[in-house]
Amino acid sequence: MIRLLAVLATLPAAALAEVPRVITDIAPIHSLTAQVMGDLGTPDVLLPPGADPHDFALRPSDAARLGEADLVIWVGDGLTPWLEEPLDTLAPEARKLSLLETEGWDKLEIRELKAMGDDDGHNHDHDHGHSHDHGHDHGHDHDHGSFDPHAWLDPVAAQAWVGEIAAALSAQDPANAATYAQNAATATSALAALEQQITAQLAGLTDRAYILPHDGYQYFEARFGLTAAGALSGIDAQTPGPAQVAALRDLMAEDAVVCVFSDAEIGDRWATLVTESTTAKTASLDGVGVGLTEGPALYDAMITRLADSFESCLR
Repeated sequence: MIRLLAVLATLPAAALAEVPRVITDIAPIHSLTAQVMGDLGTPDVLLPPGADPHDFALRPSDAARLGEADLVIWVGDGLTPWLEEPLDTLAPEARKLSLLETEGWDKLEIRELKAMGDDDGHNHDHDHGHSHDHGHDHGHDHDHGSFDPHAWLDPVAAQAWVGEIAAALSAQDPANAATYAQNAATATSALAALEQQITAQLAGLTDRAYILPHDGYQYFEARFGLTAAGALSGIDAQTPGPAQVAALRDLMAEDAVVCVFSDAEIGDRWATLVTESTTAKTASLDGVGVGLTEGPALYDAMITRLADSFESCLR
């Protein structure tokens, strides 16, 4: 025992520090957090890659994982208001970092695109008491607040979030603060390079009209100079109705739409229906990491794939 104590006394503080148990909400945030934690530890993720953050039912195993966390890093209740109560009840002692409540990045207001909303022309009231076309049943009452919560799709906002993640980890684990700061600096440089790469890739496509599957990509569009002509659905990805589809088909000709996108939340049959008998292309978008392996590399892969989808369909 005396020999063990002597050995421990010679170890650096970082080796003796207890890295906090961290859980994140969605795969992109898990990826950013994993980059900051580096070799010190591996965060957990509540929703697997590709899971719909608007529509997820916690399992008993998820509740147990939340209860074990020292630090919870989540986008915030603007994206997953259904998660707020479980965090309070299942992880009352854990530190919580709501990234939407941080400063240093540009918040975008929820917008109103053509053909979004109910068939009577009004917007949805964010009450998910029905089933989506793709089979998910929304039993949560959604209130996204006054601004769009999908900010992780802007690599510049992600840079600010990486800094906040490092600060939260350092507050929990001061002995490893220097490592978190260095890892965050490395991640920030990589995100800046990614932003420059995609800016060059999508240059020249800013005048191309397209329709989104649901209005969840505004931050990516704003960062890279793209603007949707319309959307099949609003920010909550509710199934479009017949009047919306008819309005979108009219929009196809009016705005010279060259592409109608689909995604996992809306499905691809609506894009196929809207583009029928037109020359417009279709392509799939993903903003949550569908089919990607969770971990540090997921964020770059997801954003790069998103850029490739826009480029291939808009050219």
